[in-house]
Amino acid sequence: MAITDIRAFAHLTDADIDALAREFDAIRRDVENTRGVRDARYIHNVIRLQRALELGGRVALFGSRRRPFWLLGTGMLSLAKIIENMELGHNVMHGQWDWMNDPEVHSTNWEWDQTGPSEHWKRAHNYAHHTYTNIVGMDEDVGFGILRMTRDEAWRPINLVQPVANVVLALGFEWGIALHDLAAKKQLEGVPRKQWNSEPNKEFAAKAARQVLKDLVFFPALTGRAWRSTLTANLTANAVRNVWAYAVIFCGHFPDGAEKFTVEQFESETRAQWYLRQLLGSANISGGRVVDFLTGNLSYQIEHHLFPDLPSNRYPEIAARVRALCAKYDLPYTTGSLGRQYLLALRTIHKLALPDRLLRATSDDAPETSSERKFQRSAVAGVAAPAVDPLTGRRGGLLTALRAHAAHRISARRAKRRAPQSNPAAHTIG
Repeated sequence: MAITDIRAFAHLTDADIDALAREFDAIRRDVENTRGVRDARYIHNVIRLQRALELGGRVALFGSRRRPFWLLGTGMLSLAKIIENMELGHNVMHGQWDWMNDPEVHSTNWEWDQTGPSEHWKRAHNYAHHTYTNIVGMDEDVGFGILRMTRDEAWRPINLVQPVANVVLALGFEWGIALHDLAAKKQLEGVPRKQWNSEPNKEFAAKAARQVLKDLVFFPALTGRAWRSTLTANLTANAVRNVWAYAVIFCGHFPDGAEKFTVEQFESETRAQWYLRQLLGSANISGGRVVDFLTGNLSYQIEHHLFPDLPSNRYPEIAARVRALCAKYDLPYTTGSLGRQYLLALRTIHKLALPDRLLRATSDDAPETSSERKFQRSAVAGVAAPAVDPLTGRRGGLLTALRAHAAHRISARRAKRRAPQSNPAAHTIG
């Protein structure tokens, strides 16, 4: 199963975990105490850039019956929607800029350019996901109720079609998120599923109608004779935004190394262990400043989960300190290119579409899900009492244990290959 004892899995003592939490608290204080003019200038510049791109794209689409203008307008509009979705909507609604007391950039006022109401998303994401991150059975973002992303979830025949469902989810990601958040809102308020005239349903219908009318009726009609090509441009821009947001989210939550946790772990979890769960349950994307910006700095998913309400433009400097702490406590810092992280997540999607009897690894020792039991089963010492290097006096942590575990598995496979193979014919003689 997934992790049931984060202390044992991380190869840290309670004192270590408390010390690590104090260092994370120090990072938070330092950033909060230095927020100021340069941060405000950053977010306002992003807003101006996003609006200029959207305006330029809308103007270019007046000539969208000519292919160059269609490409220009669609490209600018796609980029504007990505920036609005990732760096503005997502981060503003996390409260990252509430400290400015600017009503334009405040989590209580922002309504983003996608199907679901902001209030629905904030309840499902800010509270549920960031509180219960990667806890199987509590965090509905583990597969979004559509995909099986861990062997801790029982296989069902419907999972056979999840490679197809994954493509549908990517193309219509804003709708998938909106329906996911609507269900969470109705569950919170105790609204029966079949009560169609409920307040959450009305809120969803109103917002979805506005979005559909804006992108598929108003703006196409505004361009007159070019309405058909403008309509295809708007649909394309929405699809590009959806696929990009989907890819960023899946790369940050589902590659190898982004661990899953059990309800048992949560029930006894301390605040310090919450920090550790965020660290071990997330993955970063390496790619440079352009990728950082286009992901809304969610390329620093680890830092975002540790500090979801700190300004996103500060994540790069926070990341340097988090990596140093990982080295200090011998913890992994999971990161990789966008292509690598997505391919790992895609492999999990396709692999877990199959019944468990067709899979080799267990939920204790699979690339996408593991637990503290993996170390016991491979006879790697140090789960309860981590080994201390006699030369340096440094106690080995999770990173050292993972390397030892991998070496153990490689050695076991090599030994198995070298072992003499039995001759079936020999058993029939005599």
